[in-house]
Amino acid sequence: MYAEGEYDLAGFAVGMVEKSAIVDGRGIGPGDAVLGLASSGAHSNGYSLIRKILERTMPDLGADFHGRPLGRVLLEPTRIYVKPLLALMRQMPVKGMAHITGGGLVENLPRVLPEAVKAVISRSSWPMPPLFQWLQREGKVADAEMHRVFNCGIGMAVVVAAEHADAAVRALSGAGETVFRIGSIEARKAVEPQAVVV
Repeated sequence: MYAEGEYDLAGFAVGMVEKSAIVDGRGIGPGDAVLGLASSGAHSNGYSLIRKILERTMPDLGADFHGRPLGRVLLEPTRIYVKPLLALMRQMPVKGMAHITGGGLVENLPRVLPEAVKAVISRSSWPMPPLFQWLQREGKVADAEMHRVFNCGIGMAVVVAAEHADAAVRALSGAGETVFRIGSIEARKAVEPQAVVV
């Protein structure tokens, strides 16, 4: 069975896509693993808040920030994960994917989750990159707001069955990605948010 006019991960039109190959999140259920691929920087997240922080702190954008000028670090282009994810999909079933861009983890993950589940993300499962530490410190930004606005170092979330998680980490790492097992999928009550960072 095929659907016309679908799009691949890069957003380019493809003539025909096998419907069984479309990753739409419908198969996500309790017990599934959530993997996080490292971001290249702020991506398209939170630049209104970044501007406010810069206006208030007036840092030297040319100053060294962990080996690069701060201004360049702030404007690092959004990372696109097309090739490693397409390769992963050829190796195993991928249940869901969310590019963490235009909002933080708790805003982007729910886009791929069925209503009956939630993603529980462990904040201690990956190191917060220096850029986000600096933004939080200089902007006096609360943890909850950081998770809502910024990717905090996770640029793509991938949901796979728990039994495939280790193999998925190996495959993505072998493709050059930095990968963390950042959480799991749990059953959700109707009043609960669909993504929480604990």
